[in-house]
Amino acid sequence: MLPHRLILDPLLNTWLREDVGRGDRTTQGLSLQEWGQAQWLAKETGVIAGIPIAARVFELLSDQVQVNYEIAEGKQVQPSQIIATFNGPLDVLLMGERVALNLAMRLSGIATATKKYTEVIADLPTQLVDTRKTTPGLRVLEKYATQVGGAINHRMGLDDAVMIKDNHIKAAGGIQPAIKRIRQTIPYPLTIEVETTTLQEVNQALKSSADIIMLDNMELALMKQAVQLIRNHNVKVKIEASGNVTLTTIRAVAETGVDYISSSALITRSPWLDLSMRIL
Repeated sequence: MLPHRLILDPLLNTWLREDVGRGDRTTQGLSLQEWGQAQWLAKETGVIAGIPIAARVFELLSDQVQVNYEIAEGKQVQPSQIIATFNGPLDVLLMGERVALNLAMRLSGIATATKKYTEVIADLPTQLVDTRKTTPGLRVLEKYATQVGGAINHRMGLDDAVMIKDNHIKAAGGIQPAIKRIRQTIPYPLTIEVETTTLQEVNQALKSSADIIMLDNMELALMKQAVQLIRNHNVKVKIEASGNVTLTTIRAVAETGVDYISSSALITRSPWLDLSMRIL
């Protein structure tokens, strides 16, 4: 789902102000009045994401800009393939080029990386999930890109759900006291997830009726035991695996029977997808 314009427009306006500054010295110096057309092309193979967001960059500069999409979001492109065509005032197309391209390249890179992960476990019921390891200011867009690549979003922020991690557990004096204290304060229907690293911690989370149990950095053999323990106790409890997930290991992790696999690599380790704009 694309971010609503109430969220998207303030972000784009901020980035346009950063780039345009006191004015585009080059484009405005040319005093361009002509109507023009620009094609966006892929320079390498990848999955496209963020073209509607890029189009909105141009629309904020002028309501006369029109876009024709040649490739749908989430589809793969090849080098030299046309992605979209933009029609509008030439000065607007040139002024918005860098902000629009930067966003599309960043988001397409995330979607491309995410697609590689999801393809490895496509035939299994386990779902790939992103994390909160995002670029400040870009979270809503980076998480949009993981969706385009086939993943689902974990919590957007700290207010979406309760996730009791190792430092929370230490601060509270254990898993059970942490859950007990939090359950007294959170509103319905927030869920409680607990990070565990041992079978003892898994048992503590089960005794305290955690909704989701994260198996963090567990070896595969231990993870299989943890999954069986949770399933035997309560089949409604969801299980998430996290930590050191790679393209090489993700299938084996999924085959342990977990419901979700979370990975920050979709965002933190994804290179940009190279795109370019050509004025016709």
